[in-house]
Amino acid sequence: GKVAFITGAARGQGRSHAVRLAQEGADIIGIDVLDDIPGAPYGPATEDDLAETVRQVEALDRRIVATKADVRDYDGLKSALDAGVAQLGRLDIVSANAGISTAMAPAQDLSEELWVDMVDVNLTGVWRTCKAAIPHLKAAGGGSIILTSSDAGLFAFPNIAHYVSAKHGVVGLMRTLALELAPDVRVNSVCPGYVDTDMVRRDYIEQADDPAAAEQEVLNFAPMKRMATVDEIA
Repeated sequence: GKVAFITGAARGQGRSHAVRLAQEGADIIGIDVLDDIPGAPYGPATEDDLAETVRQVEALDRRIVATKADVRDYDGLKSALDAGVAQLGRLDIVSANAGISTAMAPAQDLSEELWVDMVDVNLTGVWRTCKAAIPHLKAAGGGSIILTSSDAGLFAFPNIAHYVSAKHGVVGLMRTLALELAPDVRVNSVCPGYVDTDMVRRDYIEQADDPAAAEQEVLNFAPMKRMATVDEIA
């Protein structure tokens, strides 16, 4: 009987979160950018991807309001969320999941554009999501916010200073919001390692000169010697 707002809902972890929450009885408000992100070496989610999320949620006999919106655009994001709340009646859960990965380079060699786009989506976009959602959560009497960070939000990796900085920022934002919104709204972050998604496969693996070696490098890094599945994160 609760309503969940999920960013980046068209595929990957976002779709899995939508489906799992629907399985648990929630209705869904979902957004995705459905557009190219500069510097990202993989294609964007598509209208068909978002439609598949809708299909899977509705197959569970739950309602879903799915909209094209960009976490870099606060007014558009807020409008999509407000419209979903108006249709579904309330908001109880926020999954600030939308995120990107872009080209890798030593910090001194990262372009201004790569840094700005990464931080704008992966950190500022999470803040915008919370900013738009908090009044609705308070109106409903409380709720839960889950921010998707990364293991790169807990420790460093070379050649992705923009990603590490943004994801560390998400953890800091979580801790601050948890203090500001207690006791009515619970705020947590989840910090996955490598998850078997299009982003990881197209970015870290398929773009490599030797994809098989790149995948083995990923597996070697993971203590379980495999990538996590989206369902496990959900």
